[in-house]
Amino acid sequence: MTVALEDLLKMSADEIWAHNERLTAEQLRNKEQTYYDDIEEGMELPKYIYRPTPTHLFRWSAAIENFHRIHYDLDFGLNHDKNPSILVHGSWKQSVVPQYLKDWTLPKGWPWKARFEHRAMLVPGDVLIMWGKVTNKYEKGGMGFIDLDIGMMTQDSVESMPGSATVVLPIRGGAAIPYPFVPPAD
Repeated sequence: MTVALEDLLKMSADEIWAHNERLTAEQLRNKEQTYYDDIEEGMELPKYIYRPTPTHLFRWSAAIENFHRIHYDLDFGLNHDKNPSILVHGSWKQSVVPQYLKDWTLPKGWPWKARFEHRAMLVPGDVLIMWGKVTNKYEKGGMGFIDLDIGMMTQDSVESMPGSATVVLPIRGGAAIPYPFVPPAD
C-alpha cells in the first residue's frame, strides 16, 4: 500500500527511505497489469525514493560524458560556482521520469507523454521522492488515458521537478494497447 506523499514528508530521511516502493527487476518481470478500470482520480502512484551520492553523480557524469565540474568536483562547486555542494544532474532527473511511468504501466500499458521543469538544485544527501497523482481519466479509441501530476520532491518538501504526464492503460477485457503506440485520432 502506497504511503501518501504528505505523510512521507512528515518522516525522517531514514523513515522515508524505508518506504521506497521502487520495484526490483524480478518484481517488474512478474508485475500484474494495472488496468484503467482500477484507477480513480486523486489516486497516488507508488513513490520511488532516491538518495544520490557523490559516487552516483560521478558515474552519471562519466556515463553520459557530462564533465561539467559542478557535478563531481566539490571544491569547484563550492568555491568557483558558489553552489551548496556538487549538484544532481538535470539529465539524471529526466531519466527517472520515463522509468517511473514505464514501471507503473507495465506490462501492457504505455507512458505516452510527460513534461516537467527543473526548479531546484539537488545535492548529495537529499532524499528524493518521485511521485505521481491521477488528475483525470478518459476513454478514447478503446483505450484508457490517465492524466497525472508528477514531480520529484525533497525530504524538506521542496518540489524540484513539477510536471504532468499522460499514460495509456488497457481497459479490462478491451483491446490491447498497440505497439508502437499511436494515439487515436480525435
